[in-house]
Amino acid sequence: MPGQSAPSASRENHVRDPLFWILVAPGLLLGFYAQTRIKKNVTEYSQVRTTSGITGAQVARRLLDAKGLQDVAIESTPGVLSDHYDPAAKVLRLSQDVYFTPSVAAAGIAAHETGHAIQDAEDYGPMEFRTHVVPFVQFAGQIAPWLFVAGLVLQTNALTWSGVILFGASFVFALLTLPVEFDASRRAKNLLVTHGIIEGDTQIDGVDHVLDAAAWTYVAAAVSAIGVWLFYVFVLLFRGRGSAAPR
Repeated sequence: MPGQSAPSASRENHVRDPLFWILVAPGLLLGFYAQTRIKKNVTEYSQVRTTSGITGAQVARRLLDAKGLQDVAIESTPGVLSDHYDPAAKVLRLSQDVYFTPSVAAAGIAAHETGHAIQDAEDYGPMEFRTHVVPFVQFAGQIAPWLFVAGLVLQTNALTWSGVILFGASFVFALLTLPVEFDASRRAKNLLVTHGIIEGDTQIDGVDHVLDAAAWTYVAAAVSAIGVWLFYVFVLLFRGRGSAAPR
């Protein structure tokens, strides 16, 4: 197709390959399941008020202050489930539904992001490492397709395998994300109960359901990234022996 870049053309060819879908489908299905589940649970538990009756923003502020993190700011941000902690700016950003709502879902999400702020303050190893490798992973994701395609076109194994190795950075990053997110959720649940923000089985189960569903999105991302990487490795090892296998 005129004007189509080499990496784009390569991706189009790959998505027509049955092997691609065999390896990537599990991650896509997990992702669909996770997104469906988190939307359902957030919607359900957004209707359940916490015992404390405080909003997501107030939950975050109370928990941050209890940990001596008065320097961490809390802001409202546009979007749905756009909540995140910015370690560079020391700002916890909550979507408007979480920021202004006194619900179990809002409390769980706000406490989870607070967990990341606490990780940052405590120099939690996995989070520190993940934060430092983000620039490299972003660079690797941009250059990997070009190296891969250039290696195939020029029949240069070093370039092709360099692309594959850099593709691997994305799934390594996805794997590194898992312990960070699981730990933040564990902290969130403990903090909410310890500080009396939620009480009773219904509220505790609600937080569990919301945060567990969110965790599945990270698992799905890791499975998808591994599937894509395995596809490229398989293609080079078993379908491109003549031109792309390592010499």
